[in-house]
Amino acid sequence: MAEAATEIEEEPKKPSKLPLIIALVVALAGGGGAFFAIYSGMILGSGEAGAEAHAEEESEPFTAPDVVYVPIDPMVISLGKASEGRHLRFTANIEVPTNQEGAVTKVIPRIVDVLNGYMRALRMEDLEDPAALVRIRAQMLRRIQVVTGPDAVSDLLIVEFVLN
Repeated sequence: MAEAATEIEEEPKKPSKLPLIIALVVALAGGGGAFFAIYSGMILGSGEAGAEAHAEEESEPFTAPDVVYVPIDPMVISLGKASEGRHLRFTANIEVPTNQEGAVTKVIPRIVDVLNGYMRALRMEDLEDPAALVRIRAQMLRRIQVVTGPDAVSDLLIVEFVLN
């Protein structure tokens, strides 16, 4: 009978790995939280290191970039048949490095022609999208840079963009 008892004995259970996994997840979450708190300045940001960094930011005065803004004459563009006689009033300035002002001013008629052609091709659906102005502005800037060269124009600043 003693022999039968030894055969019935089961192998010992292996310990569960669940506590180890939970401890690992908690440790990672704590480490991530500590990193975020230090990185964002919630911890150690208000001490001497934070004060020194803040003092350095204040000591540097704002210096304007060496650019000139060349105005583009106001344009009124008819939007075609599908828009039922609607018009777009458009005014903008071109941001140009100071040393490029004369060259860009000479090609303003060509820039107006390129912009006029692009805006005439726009559909009403293109203009009704909330993100349309950002996309249209990027397209216009790219077309202006094709005319003037990539280094001659830094940016396009839209002053007026009105549908009526």
